[in-house]
Amino acid sequence: MRLKLVKQNTSFDFFSRWKVWLGISALMMVIGFASFAIQGLNFGIDFRGGTTIRTESTQPVDIGIYRDAMTPLELGDISITEVFDPTFDADQNVAMIRIQAQEGQEAVTPDTIREVQAAMTVAVPDIKFVSVESVGPKVSGELIQTAALAVVLAIGAVLIYIWLRFEWQFALGAVAALVHDVILTIGVFSELQIKFDLAIIAALLTIVGYSLNDTVVVFDRVRENLRKYKKKPLNEVLNISINETLSRTVMTSVTTLLALISLYVLGGDVIRGFVFAMIWGVIVGTYSSVFVASTILLWLGVKRNWDKPDNTAGNQYANIDA
Repeated sequence: MRLKLVKQNTSFDFFSRWKVWLGISALMMVIGFASFAIQGLNFGIDFRGGTTIRTESTQPVDIGIYRDAMTPLELGDISITEVFDPTFDADQNVAMIRIQAQEGQEAVTPDTIREVQAAMTVAVPDIKFVSVESVGPKVSGELIQTAALAVVLAIGAVLIYIWLRFEWQFALGAVAALVHDVILTIGVFSELQIKFDLAIIAALLTIVGYSLNDTVVVFDRVRENLRKYKKKPLNEVLNISINETLSRTVMTSVTTLLALISLYVLGGDVIRGFVFAMIWGVIVGTYSSVFVASTILLWLGVKRNWDKPDNTAGNQYANIDA
């Protein structure tokens, strides 16, 4: 017996309250914008600048012990990660300690570094300090610009891809859903003041890909059904298409969330921000594929004469019934 989260033949009407769904999305985006404008993001060391200390010891890296040793120094945001490399020896345990830039300073002062080294030596007697590197505000500012550019270029590439594969109405619907997902993700990080670093940018780009995949599956079925049901109104065709792909959409989202929730609970502090972004992104990405991308497509209307050889004659658009 196969497990089914959604029965095979559903008949939900996803567009009877389309104004409500778009209103909820618009309200959440406004809240996200307002939070970002008022309190901004809680940028991590990658975007604020700071100092990175690379350590090495024969003892296994215990992030809890490292963090406990540095907590009394009150240095603010500290990130500790273990470095894995297949070329390392069996007793070569490497960690990266990142310390945020202190108030009014380009980087952590030599005195502070010596205090860190002394505290770590007490906690891990055989520890070695391999290298110390600093990231200034200028480099951090460039990282912010590059990260924003990466997200914008990804969304632009999606616009071109969907436009070439389908029609411009599909492209605008898909991009609206992606922008919706990115804004809501940035908004929740701003509202909750969760640390925002390069790992979150990676999560944003992953969310773009996940949401796009879900949207393309729905749009493929919409295109097939537009040819199959030539006389049906567009809203009925969209409802049929979403219901036909609903089981796949729910199963994919739930199985992905099971893995992400496990990582969030068991993965530790190092990847918790990234995993939280992915969990939120899967939820809003699934929502936007159904209630944002498809509703925008319904609002714009779509060409119904694809089977005709001459696309310049008889263009018929089925628009949303206001």
